[in-house]
Amino acid sequence: MWEKLKTQLIKLTYLLGDDGFLKVLHFFEKLIAKILSASLIIVIFVSIVDLIKYLYTDLFGQHPVGFFGTTLIEIFGLFLNILIAMELLENISGYLKRNVIQVELVIVTSIIAVARKIIIFDFNKYGEMQLAALVVATLGLSGSYWLLKQVNNRREQNHD
Repeated sequence: MWEKLKTQLIKLTYLLGDDGFLKVLHFFEKLIAKILSASLIIVIFVSIVDLIKYLYTDLFGQHPVGFFGTTLIEIFGLFLNILIAMELLENISGYLKRNVIQVELVIVTSIIAVARKIIIFDFNKYGEMQLAALVVATLGLSGSYWLLKQVNNRREQNHD
């Protein structure tokens, strides 16, 4: 009995140390990333089904107006939602593969999200300040992406 207790105390001491704690922390990070990935896959499939249902209803519904009853901009917004979700899934899977958050991929996902907002921007609902904020966000993200690409290109040249 004492031997078993001693073994458990040694394991507990290891877990409370830096290495053990980091292993437990890493385990939970991976677990959360996997749960997020599975959840995001469900969201993507539901979004695709919803998009197909939406398109079918719009094209073959009771009162179709022209080819689409709604504007193409709304439909593009639905497509971009799915694209953003897929980019988020790529971010998570990249983290699972490399244990590093890929900043370039996060910036690209952010640019797509802001672009989606600009594409579906409703001038009747929002004012110039909101549009200006989206422009500033686009410029900031684009500048960040360009700067990151420059740094990565220089690193690659220095390694060659």
